[in-house]
Amino acid sequence: MSTARRHFRRVPAQLAAGVTIAICLFPVYWMVATAFKPNRDIQSDSPQLLPRTWTLDHFRAAVDADGFGLFWRNSILVTLGAVLLSLVVALGASFAVARMRWRGRRQFMLMVFIAQMAPWEALIIPVYIISRDTGMLDRLPTLTLVYFMMTLPFTIVVLRGFIAAIPPELEEAAQVDGCTRPQAFRHIAFPLLAPGLMATSLFGCITAWNEFTYANFLIIKHQDSRTLPVWLSSFQNVFGTDWGATMAASTLFALPALAVFLLLQRHVTAGFAAGAVKG
Repeated sequence: MSTARRHFRRVPAQLAAGVTIAICLFPVYWMVATAFKPNRDIQSDSPQLLPRTWTLDHFRAAVDADGFGLFWRNSILVTLGAVLLSLVVALGASFAVARMRWRGRRQFMLMVFIAQMAPWEALIIPVYIISRDTGMLDRLPTLTLVYFMMTLPFTIVVLRGFIAAIPPELEEAAQVDGCTRPQAFRHIAFPLLAPGLMATSLFGCITAWNEFTYANFLIIKHQDSRTLPVWLSSFQNVFGTDWGATMAASTLFALPALAVFLLLQRHVTAGFAAGAVKG
C-alpha cells in the first residue's frame, strides 16, 4: 500500500479525533476567555469568541473574595491527606494480594472491584447519617476519610498490577543477601512502582480536588471548613451570578490539577497502561 493511500485512510480518524478534542476543549477555552472579558462583553447579546478588550478585574475579585486563601488551604490539606492515606493503605493491601497466598484473596479483590464500580452519589445519605451520629459533620477529617475511601479501590487495583509484574525472584535474591522481606520490598520493588504511584496519585488528586457533592453536604455550619469547589458557588448576589469572577476563580481552581497532570503525563500514561495489562 502506497504512503499516500495510507495517509488518506487515516484522514477520517484524524478528523474525528480533531472534532472530539475541539468539543472537549471548547468549554475550557470559553471559561478562560470569559475570565478576561469585561462585564459588558460577557452580558452582550452577541458573544465574541475572542475578547475585544482584556481585563484582570475578575481575577482581582476572585483573589480578594472572602476566604480565598483559607479555602485553598482546606482543599490542599484534604487532597494531600486523602492521597497519602490511600497510597499507604493500598500499598500494603496490593502487596498482600499480589505476593501472599491467603484464604479469601479472590473474594477481597472482588469486593474491591465492586467498590470501584459503585456510584458514590448513592452513599451520600448513609455517609451523612454516620457523620451526624458520630459528631463528624463540618470537619475536614471527615472529607479526607470520604475521599480516601473513594480513591482506595482504584489505587489497590493499579498497584496490584505493578507489584505482580515485578519478578519475585528479585526480592528473593535480596533476602538471600541478608535483607529482610520489608527491606527487600523497600529497596528492590518499591523504586519500580514509581509510575503506578504517580498514576494513582494523580487520580486521587483530581478526584479529591474537584469533588463538590460531599463537601457541600458534610460542611454545612462551619463555613471556614469549606473547600474550593463549594467556594466557587459563592460568587452570587441578589442581582445574580458574577460570571466573570466565577470564570476567573474556576480558571485559578483548574491550574493546580493541570500543572500536576502536565508534569506527570508521561509517567501517568505508562502507569495506567502497565497497571491495566500486567498482573
